[in-house]
Amino acid sequence: MDLVPRYNVAHKLEKRSLLIAINCIAALSIFFFGYDQGMMGGVNGAENYYAHTMHFGHKGDDGSPVIDDTLLQGGIVSIYYVGTLVGCLVGGWFGDKYGRIKTIALGAAWAVFGAALQTSAMNHTWMIFARLINGWGTGILNAIVPVWATETAEHKSRGQFVAIEFTLNIFGVVVAYWLEYGCSFYKGGNGSFVWRFPIAFQIIPLIFLFGIVWIFPESPRWLVKVGREEEGRYILGRLRGETGEDMGRAEAEFQDIRNIAELERKTASRTSYWSMFTGIGSGKLHTGRRVQLVIWLQIMQEWIGIAGVTIYAPTIFRTAGITQTDVQWISGLNTITYMLSTLICVFTLDRIGRRWTLYWGSVVQGISMALAGGLTTAGQSHPLGSAAAKAYSSGAVAMIFLFTATFGATWLTVPWLYPAEIFPLEVRAKGNAWGVVGWSVGNGWLTLLCPVMFKALKENTYYVFAAANVITIPMVWALYPESNQRTLEEMNLVFAADSIWVWDAEKNFKILKEQNPELVQAAQRGHSVLDPETGLPVRSSTARNMSLDVSAMNNRHHDDVVDEKQTFKHG
Repeated sequence: MDLVPRYNVAHKLEKRSLLIAINCIAALSIFFFGYDQGMMGGVNGAENYYAHTMHFGHKGDDGSPVIDDTLLQGGIVSIYYVGTLVGCLVGGWFGDKYGRIKTIALGAAWAVFGAALQTSAMNHTWMIFARLINGWGTGILNAIVPVWATETAEHKSRGQFVAIEFTLNIFGVVVAYWLEYGCSFYKGGNGSFVWRFPIAFQIIPLIFLFGIVWIFPESPRWLVKVGREEEGRYILGRLRGETGEDMGRAEAEFQDIRNIAELERKTASRTSYWSMFTGIGSGKLHTGRRVQLVIWLQIMQEWIGIAGVTIYAPTIFRTAGITQTDVQWISGLNTITYMLSTLICVFTLDRIGRRWTLYWGSVVQGISMALAGGLTTAGQSHPLGSAAAKAYSSGAVAMIFLFTATFGATWLTVPWLYPAEIFPLEVRAKGNAWGVVGWSVGNGWLTLLCPVMFKALKENTYYVFAAANVITIPMVWALYPESNQRTLEEMNLVFAADSIWVWDAEKNFKILKEQNPELVQAAQRGHSVLDPETGLPVRSSTARNMSLDVSAMNNRHHDDVVDEKQTFKHG
């Protein structure tokens, strides 16, 4: 295949080995994302950082940080998410226009620049601008990497591959925490090395990502969308296989992609961010509804409590009555539990689906947060250091561990996978960018308020998180259709209903699936698009007879019946 460079790994690897290689690169990007998130927890606890460089706190008598300016502390953390918000919009536009690979390289290069500025920060103004720039690079990567991963994976194992990537995401949090824990012993924890080196460490995987991504294949779906069909068909064949039992699978999926790309161009007339947000010009694709769903799913992911636990874990454990000596190693142990729990999602996500994964996560998380608040309150009603106070504090810590483990097994992955699954091919990178907008808003909003809430509400903050978990259950049940075991092309049929309710969407989907068999060839087991006599692929015509409107298809069917009757009558 002359159109694909000789150095591309698609020539050497195929099928599962190629998918694994692609997901390793995607996981490297998501590792950086996790590391960057977890890093600020330790940085905020470095005396040289909060007392002598940023000047928002001082060291207390017990050795713990005393924050004098919670707004400045929260602002330095949360300004990063303003950067991710801008970056994701840039990344979505760039990714749909210039491709997934070039966008990943751009994000990695920009993030290196931002990390270097953070490492060299000399005051809080410098750090604020550095985190803004670093967030821009992260936003670009977060907008495009899940899209690249889902567009290359098979629909039956898509969730498993993304779940594995997010195990690496939390591994990044673990590495960040324990690296900072080790640095805290350097020269007694004094000096800027304690926080500058952990920030600089993220540059290593970013440089590697920038250098290696160029030898990986572009998304076959993006290639088809921009008219590079021959190249897209070749890469799809390498991903799915072309011999034995695999014969015909790549061709069936290729036909689906071609047909849906043509149908999307006919159905939607506008693809700008504003048109997507408002739904103007999207027709039966209902892009505006999908944008609202992914934004609020990501916002709720943060408000159920994980942003506070990840960044302000030491504060949370101190609120529960844990001494400063024990806070650090307990926080580190919590991150390890968090990482191991993500493996549960690897084996369950494609079996029980996205909706049930969110259901059981919300139930357990809500209960654990409510109990954490109650146990912390009970512990503080007893003398500090008493047996009763220690017992209640231990119970509260156990609930935080349970919450973190459950989140890792459920809500961590789905809000990142869902946006990459449900948007039309024409605007998939932009659509995923809207999900990152929601994550940026939710994370920035919460991290800004977290120091203020813990200072004002103390342990009652847990009840806010518990209430957010309860709200998500009816929200998911009524508004979020299942995407599990469905091809990316089928999702246009799922969202074709004019009603916002899941039950109407599913009813409409069944009708459209029967009326548009050309769009779901890859999802139909045993369906062949090979000529039985020649064994060569049968290329379908364009999507001129396909529609996402049930009533239009019914009318067309009625006209066909009338034509048949007329032909018979005059025959």
